Amino acid sequence: MARLDGKVALVTGASRGIGKGCALALAEDGADVVVNYRSHGDEAEAVVREIAAMGRRAAAFQADVADRSQVEAMVEFVVGHFGHLDILVPNAYRSVREPFLDVTLDGLQQTLAVTLLGTFHVCQAGARAMVARGQGGAIVIIASIHAEHAFAGSTSYNVAKFGVTGLGLTMANELARHRIRVNILNPGWIDTPGERQYYTEGELREEGRKLPWGRLGQPREMGKVVAFLASDDASYVTGAILRADGGQICAMGG
Repeated sequence: MARLDGKVALVTGASRGIGKGCALALAEDGADVVVNYRSHGDEAEAVVREIAAMGRRAAAFQADVADRSQVEAMVEFVVGHFGHLDILVPNAYRSVREPFLDVTLDGLQQTLAVTLLGTFHVCQAGARAMVARGQGGAIVIIASIHAEHAFAGSTSYNVAKFGVTGLGLTMANELARHRIRVNILNPGWIDTPGERQYYTEGELREEGRKLPWGRLGQPREMGKVVAFLASDDASYVTGAILRADGGQICAMGG
């Protein structure tokens, strides 16, 4: 028996990148998965097909996590079609990268609306469903090493991820009595489609070689960490911040 058999998971921003890696890793460990997406429907359906090929139930659901009503409808869908929600992985984000002196209010608001407030909407709606069922659950928030190190040129994203960390730790404190575990994963530099907005393939390979581990991380590696934190193997782990960055922060003296 796989360690997540009978569990139902919702992963936001799961059509590509880290979210996709999480969705596939959870399914490999036995979970049925709802794949949330906002604008990459074809890729989300491809993830659903991969999960179905593993013999697990899966569905794609379009929702913008910055829209409270869409988030509530998504959680209602999960419970209505799969019966319950056991595992929640808030992963969807937006990052408008600007140095502090050039930060625009629009860029800041866009980043916070998805990365911070979107995580809040998803966590609150999902936690309410778990509390109503009374069987506990596991929430693994995808934050970032940007919540540990104030990288230059990323003011809005840094603020959002620092906020997400505070949110997650508060949730862990308050939800423990409901037997809902809340943990935070801080990925380092991961090889995702989003990185192609800022770097060429050659630049990504070169920058990866500079990291202590000698390469960028892979989405599936992050997914395997999430699957552990979501499982009973981590039954006494809550309120933890787990860094998976190939030693990047250590090398920076963090």
